[in-house]
Amino acid sequence: MLKIGILLGDDIGLEVVPEAVKVMKAAAGKVGLEVDWRPLPIGRKAHETHGHTLPPGTVEALQKVDGWLQGPIGHTAYPRNDPTWVNPQLRREFDLYASIKPVKSYPNVKSVHKDVDIVFLREVTEGMQSNTVVAAGTGEFRPNDEISIGMRVITRRGANRVARAAFEIARTRSRRKVTAVHKEPVYRLCCGMFAEECRKVAAEFPDVRLEEVLVDTFSMKLVMNPQQYDVVVTTNQFGDILTDEGAGVVGGLGLAPGLCAGDHHAMAQATHGSAPDIAGKNIANPYALIMSGKMLFEWTGRKRNEPKAIEAAKRIDAAMDKVIAEAKYLTADLGGKASTTQMGDAVAAAI
Repeated sequence: MLKIGILLGDDIGLEVVPEAVKVMKAAAGKVGLEVDWRPLPIGRKAHETHGHTLPPGTVEALQKVDGWLQGPIGHTAYPRNDPTWVNPQLRREFDLYASIKPVKSYPNVKSVHKDVDIVFLREVTEGMQSNTVVAAGTGEFRPNDEISIGMRVITRRGANRVARAAFEIARTRSRRKVTAVHKEPVYRLCCGMFAEECRKVAAEFPDVRLEEVLVDTFSMKLVMNPQQYDVVVTTNQFGDILTDEGAGVVGGLGLAPGLCAGDHHAMAQATHGSAPDIAGKNIANPYALIMSGKMLFEWTGRKRNEPKAIEAAKRIDAAMDKVIAEAKYLTADLGGKASTTQMGDAVAAAI
């Protein structure tokens, strides 16, 4: 039996997470997959009830599950003078080092390009982002008012394990191709180490082809011809930028699911924010959270050797394809007139 946590988050999280759970339950029921669903407090409501956006009890409970769905957190609404209103550092706590973000176009959804199907993997525990690369303090400092300094951290372990995750995913796809994105000719040591580890891992996967592309060239090619890419792996800050660019190519953040995964846990978390301006109106697009839940089933299926979870993920994928192709129950951002719950109901019914 899989154990999956449910963390609603804030604003539209309270609307889209239940739709994802609804769809996942439908898929699990269809294939006979037993799941122990565990709702846990997080975000503004957790602060109101427990005095903290990420209560210690939630962290302890997450240690005992296989993975969890987390709705977006409404950072901008939290009072800056209250130290408990912080962005939860679950990636660090659970060593969720690989941010996996697929971008996929649909024939009848407006997008810059069609026939796009890419999976991005971004290392998220090191790199340039200052809050993730140090155990105390920050990765930035200003010795005087004229100078600001930031550091970038790349480790062989970090580069190797995200590369390995990319090759493992590529092996499950028809094209079996990994593109490593870096800037080794300029950043000889940092990007050089990342590239070296990608090459080492590639030698263990002779059935998967590795190509290396410089980040600036990749940015151009992603806009001009994204169809040439299959699985893309890169470092933290490069990936932070490129995954949003990829989402823009296929229609925006409403079509951008995501999974932060480690060796033992995974967090399904859409790329988009909490959108307080449309919260409570039942118009938010549930696609990203539903497909993030699908990815969680895929991950747990591989990690726990549970074929029913993988089959459940396939059912969700096929159902979403059907609902989008029929275009009867799509939210406004996808060109339809359906509500959040109507679209979720349609995907569950398609399963």
